[in-house]
Amino acid sequence: MKTLTLIIALVVSTLGIAQETSKQTITVTIDNVLNNKGQVIFALHNQKTFMKSNGVQSGASSIKDGKATITFSNVSPGTYAIIVLHDENSNQRMDFEPGGMPKEAFGLSNNPMSYGPPQFNDAKFEVTDKDLDLHIRF
Repeated sequence: MKTLTLIIALVVSTLGIAQETSKQTITVTIDNVLNNKGQVIFALHNQKTFMKSNGVQSGASSIKDGKATITFSNVSPGTYAIIVLHDENSNQRMDFEPGGMPKEAFGLSNNPMSYGPPQFNDAKFEVTDKDLDLHIRF
């Protein structure tokens, strides 16, 4: 009886570990880039990194025919948001007009319409046990 109980406990704990290490992919596509100049920078954020750092993952994509795509791999389940920037001059940052308005196009997951700084709650989404395919508009 002890052996059977030990085997059941081992199987249950192994299943729990397998679920905890399950990682997903998030494929993000921008279909409406205004031109093919520069690159598109993508950043995957959690609430702690949003608007404060480079994010938990980031990368850049070239633009072809107004379209840019990236895939974030090995994403743990949780709550995330994505910020995307069309870096037309490839200087790795957002450029601003003298009055503070962005010179380059940007977008967020969920495509919220906002007037002011981006907010995590407007852009957040859940990663569970399925891969995601997101489309963001500029």
